[in-house]
Amino acid sequence: MPVQIKQVKSKGDLRKFIYLPDKLHKDHETWVPPLYSDEWKFLNPKENKAHSYSDTILFLAYRDNEVVGRIMGIINKNHNKLNNIKRGRFFLPESINNQEVLHELISSVEEWARKKGMDKLVGPLGFSDKDPQGFLIEGFEHRAIIASACNHKYMVDLIANEGFTKEIDLLDFVIPVPEKIPGVYERILQRASRKEGFVIQEFTKRKELKAFIIPVLRLMNECYSHIYGFVPIDEDEMIKLANQYIPILDPKYLKAVTLDGEIAGFVIGIPDFSEGLQKSRGRLFPFGIFRIMKAMKNTDRVNLLLGAVKPKHQNKGINVMMAVKFFETAIANGIKELESHLILETNTKMLGEVEKARGRFCKRFRIFIKDLL
Repeated sequence: MPVQIKQVKSKGDLRKFIYLPDKLHKDHETWVPPLYSDEWKFLNPKENKAHSYSDTILFLAYRDNEVVGRIMGIINKNHNKLNNIKRGRFFLPESINNQEVLHELISSVEEWARKKGMDKLVGPLGFSDKDPQGFLIEGFEHRAIIASACNHKYMVDLIANEGFTKEIDLLDFVIPVPEKIPGVYERILQRASRKEGFVIQEFTKRKELKAFIIPVLRLMNECYSHIYGFVPIDEDEMIKLANQYIPILDPKYLKAVTLDGEIAGFVIGIPDFSEGLQKSRGRLFPFGIFRIMKAMKNTDRVNLLLGAVKPKHQNKGINVMMAVKFFETAIANGIKELESHLILETNTKMLGEVEKARGRFCKRFRIFIKDLL
């Protein structure tokens, strides 16, 4: 049967779009479903402000009246203007292992982006670097973690066959938690505290995070401007992000460093609850929330989400200060490993820090690009 492409226009269409991965990944052992309640919010312009400065479109692929693929097109006008580019993005691609299905899906986004005046198409890439990025191309044997892609191997071949080539890679590492903090780290911590006046901030209750989370996100805006795909977020988005993530953050895995009351650096981690998401099939109710909480309590791995040091305070020991306290907390709570999340292959400074911490390579993700003209 020929492949038919239909634009998502109704709530019923949207439901098919959101839950298609459930079917395509039912036998995929390392796949972790998204939290589907978040997917509804992500795709709702009333819930996700990124829609206000982006053009978007959703397509479903049908064959013999069965949904066999999906894709989202995005034009982030803020990012394009900021970087003086004309790029469209494809995101949330899913397909059966069939070239015609993927071809019709990606061609639909290409045509849409071309009509909008775009000269290139990149992806998988969401509204910003905070969304899952790229296709997994190495490390298929490892279970996915929150906010990272997990695709079938065949998707990489299908997209390459459509003329897409490498734009940039992102790397993921696993860092062992040492049994004891190295003495040299302790000395750097003491020197940075004494000489520079930096103060480490640690937390035990979620309500303590409220005074810090917005300054942390402001610092992220300041430090991440050079990161691929990054788009600064405004105060309203910061408040929404804070309200979304504070309830699931474990306060002890947020470390901040201040100087005269101002945030100079931070790192945020979260106990790995991938197993809980798998068992709950991405649904909070009726019992999913309990499975996720149990997974967070019982895991021996923490996923690192965000971290930054104010540019004028870099190379003054702040990274070590936070690492020492983070490792101390991890050791006290039986954590054996940290997963770095995604690091750009061009971020030599961060890759150097991971190497110092004896991190081992885990996964590689690739963002692809294609000329539209």
